[in-house]
Amino acid sequence: MNERKFQLANIVDKYVKGKMKRRDFVRSAAMLGLGAGALGLGSRYGLGGLMPKAHAADIEWRGDMMSWLKDVSAPFKGQTVKLATESTPPSNAINSTLKPFFEEATGINVEIEVLPLEQVLQKLTLDVASGLGTYDTYYLDQSWMAAFNGDVDDPRELYAAKPDLAMPGYNFDDFLGPLVDGISMYNGIMVGVPYDIPVFIMMYRGDVYEELGLKVPTTMGEYMKNAQIIQGASLGHLNEDGRPIYGCNGQMKSGHYSLECDWTHFLWAHGGSVTNPDGSFAGGDDYGIEAMEYWAKLKENMPSGVTSWTWDGQGQDILQGGSAQTCSWGEFFPWWDSDESKVQGKMEAVRCPAPTRSLRATGDCGYGEIPGVGHQGGSSLAVSKYSKNKDAAWLFAQWATSYETQVYITALGGGTGPTRAGVYEDERIKANAKRGIGGTTRHLDVVRDTIFNDMGSEPDLPEWADLSSNAIPIELGRYWAGEYSSPKDCMNRIGEIFNSTVGA
Repeated sequence: MNERKFQLANIVDKYVKGKMKRRDFVRSAAMLGLGAGALGLGSRYGLGGLMPKAHAADIEWRGDMMSWLKDVSAPFKGQTVKLATESTPPSNAINSTLKPFFEEATGINVEIEVLPLEQVLQKLTLDVASGLGTYDTYYLDQSWMAAFNGDVDDPRELYAAKPDLAMPGYNFDDFLGPLVDGISMYNGIMVGVPYDIPVFIMMYRGDVYEELGLKVPTTMGEYMKNAQIIQGASLGHLNEDGRPIYGCNGQMKSGHYSLECDWTHFLWAHGGSVTNPDGSFAGGDDYGIEAMEYWAKLKENMPSGVTSWTWDGQGQDILQGGSAQTCSWGEFFPWWDSDESKVQGKMEAVRCPAPTRSLRATGDCGYGEIPGVGHQGGSSLAVSKYSKNKDAAWLFAQWATSYETQVYITALGGGTGPTRAGVYEDERIKANAKRGIGGTTRHLDVVRDTIFNDMGSEPDLPEWADLSSNAIPIELGRYWAGEYSSPKDCMNRIGEIFNSTVGA
């Protein structure tokens, strides 16, 4: 058995049992090749559990997929497929509503454990270290690909090697190209099938914009100006219940990965990058300082509690009518259109404002960093090489990422964008693009456009786990607490930590 896997399993077990400090765990795991998402410290999917659930009565499967599953699955009847997953919109929709359809058609039992991401990591790591095959399908964050590419089967090879189990019309080419490249491919191996993808888009209160005569911002400067106008008008209590409405908000909790997400968004939006081509830190250059100055000025138009918020606090703020605009995760949008929202039917979605100057090219960065105002996070669904029920697992993985299943995940309460191109144009998706209903899909054209035009990805290096979830947001938190005299001092310190950590 691979020595690295045993080492990884050991440190995960110690951390979960409280025998290892968080910082030591993050550092040790990073040295063994896991990225930020793998450590459960950078999840962008905690909102999945907040999304509306699908309604079984509304589901009517089209085509011959379900009848084909019934015919082909007879040899596997009674087998069980197990998946450990974070709380994501697809996993929640499948587990709460869609799974019984698969089980009835196939006779295959599906057990889905919805866990905090660090526990998913623990389960997966111990499984591959032991080779026991406790889990048949793996939920893989984008930053796990390097660590676990040798423990899963390339789905394209499974499809070709098992023609009798190849779902008719599955169509790998229907998956959005940027997602295949960005969240599923590693060194020419397709580690899994694109499962879900949240990205940064801009969302704003249409009623506030109309009342104040504001136009949708197309530049970062216009976004700032709108925030200032809204903030000035907030003293007039734009909310019906008398509460003020702030110009914008953020996810800026000190020491939390969400703070790093906002930082990279503004850094990229000002033509900067985290890294130079030689792998050294670039965030302290003139563009990086300009981004910090812009961010500080923008923060003047945010609620005072913003420095205590992760993505959960940010989402709740707008849900309760607290702020009028934000650039953040598109999976918020259906939640804000739900029955529990005070802004139901009032939110609009557009692409994030254009950067102040041309984005830095990937070739001008290090470690595969891709600057873009649409900060992305994604995951794939993979079949374990150690599964004792691999054929049943492959049937489930195909069904869970099939066109028809994605339609229902998306239309009936998903929250994140589908990974298949065709789903965006399905008439059931278009029909659900209504205002003021749970599970709305009226933001999805924006999500798709962002994936193709604005999607940004962080550096791909093992040490990024510790840097993005500890060092960088800790130092940024110190800056917002007034412990640094200038943005330059803060960036210089982050640069020292970064370069020392990666050996640049």
